[in-house]
Amino acid sequence: MPIVALKESIPLRRQAVSEAAWVKFLLIAAGIGILGLFLLLPLATVFGQALSKGLDAYFEALIDDDAQAAVRLTLIVAAIAVPLNVVFGVTAAWCIAKFDFRGKSLLTTLIDIPFSVSPVISGLVYVLLFGLQGWFGPWLKVHDIKLIFAVPGIVLATVFVTFPFVARELIPLMEEQGTEEEEAAVVLGASGWRVFWTVTLPNIKWGLLYGVLLCNARAMGEFGAVSVVSGHIRGLTNTMPLHVEILYNEYNYMAAFAVASLLAMLALVTLAAKALLEWRFSREIAAGSRH
Repeated sequence: MPIVALKESIPLRRQAVSEAAWVKFLLIAAGIGILGLFLLLPLATVFGQALSKGLDAYFEALIDDDAQAAVRLTLIVAAIAVPLNVVFGVTAAWCIAKFDFRGKSLLTTLIDIPFSVSPVISGLVYVLLFGLQGWFGPWLKVHDIKLIFAVPGIVLATVFVTFPFVARELIPLMEEQGTEEEEAAVVLGASGWRVFWTVTLPNIKWGLLYGVLLCNARAMGEFGAVSVVSGHIRGLTNTMPLHVEILYNEYNYMAAFAVASLLAMLALVTLAAKALLEWRFSREIAAGSRH
């Protein structure tokens, strides 16, 4: 292209990628308005209702025995489900991204099933399988094993609805990285475990942490599947979201919003951690590109 034509095209390109000041203002205002309407306003409502009767009533609602039991159960379920999903997610991502095998497409499809199935339906499936009238119900009853309306059933339901998060974060990342570094380590004599710990894991650490973060947030906030398999037994099988529902249905609005504020704070911490991880990941990529 001639130099004169190139110079003439530069203003046109700038015009194509720029907007008038009033257009930018309207877009920014619309974004802030939508953010305030659908995020900040509900968040302010939750904390406003939770503190409507003062701090003493707020903390009294949080230290209630049933509320404490719901918090403990939520933490226990997340502490079990998240590590299991980390192991599954890393293993599945490793297999799919690093190897070619028969059934690879099927495995990838199965990982996405919880995204396409309603959590309520998944909880109902567990009831039909492991309930007293389910396929395995009589055998479980004979052996005195209780899954449905008990903690194990809540863990199973939570694991099912959350297991795609880690795998789905790692698969595209590991596919983009390729297998050259692992192959070089194997050629140099490294074992499979050594290759994973010294080559693969450092390369996927930020994606893994991001997946763990999302998995943990969903595990603590899951309602549909857990509601079906829990039985809503106060003090025993109620997680925090279920406890909020019970309090709200009993017209104990302040206590319901007090417990809901804990989940809201979890969401805020999750967003902050997400932003921090993205910032650290972008800095690491920028540092690697300079070198």
